[in-house]
Amino acid sequence: MNTRMDEKQGEQREVTYRSGVAARLAGLPVETLRVWERRYALSETQRSAHGQRLYTAEQVRRLGLLKQLVDLGHPIGVLTGLPVERLEEMIAPNAARANEVSRPMRALVVGDSLVRRIAASGRDGRALQVQRHCARLDQVASLPGGAELDILLVEASELDDAAVALVAAARAQLRPAATVVLYRFCGSATIRALRAEGCLVARVPAEIGELVLLCRSALAGQGLPAPDQAGEQVAPRRFDEEALATITAAGNRLSCECPRHLSDILLMVGSFERYSAQCASRNKEDARLHQELGLAAGRARVVLEQAMERLALAEGLPLPDGLQRQGKAA
Repeated sequence: MNTRMDEKQGEQREVTYRSGVAARLAGLPVETLRVWERRYALSETQRSAHGQRLYTAEQVRRLGLLKQLVDLGHPIGVLTGLPVERLEEMIAPNAARANEVSRPMRALVVGDSLVRRIAASGRDGRALQVQRHCARLDQVASLPGGAELDILLVEASELDDAAVALVAAARAQLRPAATVVLYRFCGSATIRALRAEGCLVARVPAEIGELVLLCRSALAGQGLPAPDQAGEQVAPRRFDEEALATITAAGNRLSCECPRHLSDILLMVGSFERYSAQCASRNKEDARLHQELGLAAGRARVVLEQAMERLALAEGLPLPDGLQRQGKAA
């Protein structure tokens, strides 16, 4: 009897952590944890007497896995629905391949503050062997060449579109095995462009140990987007709202209501395509997910526009000028 009571009391006394402590243990800024909880309802946490979230050790471990995978380029919006076992499976190849590289990584570092942090980091920084460095990307071209590099490591507080061409030029000149780009503020379009170039892109980590893991992961080829999708371009709109309204009005004389229904669907799909593009620029955490949604909507729009063109030609409905000329030529 007493033993069972003690076991129950032990279960009730399970160690829990408040948000700030849980975030620190998982390697997350507490602000990021709060955003994730608000947007994705990560876990059914307990509440203290004052209404504060309390995380178990298992929940903290899951947060740590999520943080590692997000740093490798996986969208948080997709990860949150996966069980811990699947997250561990996704981490395992990264850890195995990263551990294969035990020697110091030969690096060219862009960013004076990062060079100082590596030099002052002691044992953690020994995994990075800084062979050359400069303050800015536009200074890379003036550096002496010849040395074989494992990592081109770039740190910039703010990244814009101009950085994409500079990083591409630096990679072409230096030919590193991998490129890691760190930022504090950066637009989603720039992040996507850099990833399409083959770079691992992440926020500036708080600890040099985290930076070393990022570099190991980049060398293992992790965290890069699928190249076919990263560069995919969807054809521009062939029917604007005015053209669809004209087709709908002309189609009212027909007994068939397909022109009106198809116009409504095209308006909705086009609107969702544009909305997804706006989401991709607003939300850094799930930018890639919204990019995929926008691409899917764009592909659907192209197919529906082809159907609309065939329908309009068959029923004698008005087409935009460009499409009318194509129809006559055909």
